[in-house]
Amino acid sequence: MKKLTIREARQSLSHLDKLLEIEGELTITRRGEPIARLIPIDSKKRPIPSHRDLREKMREVKKGSERLLREERDAR
Repeated sequence: MKKLTIREARQSLSHLDKLLEIEGELTITRRGEPIARLIPIDSKKRPIPSHRDLREKMREVKKGSERLLREERDAR
């Protein structure tokens, strides 16, 4: 794990991705104290779910939202 000061992080912003590939993890420090940790996101391991999959996981609602809202409003 490599440590960078805020100034070094700003100066190396254009190639932080390469540093992350090499180091795996970066810590940004201010006056010697760690304030942030950068880790790479592995997009290959987290596929974006499809809308169809999300809809299939949702349970079916028996009443329409307009009826639920009206019943809740009338109960007050």
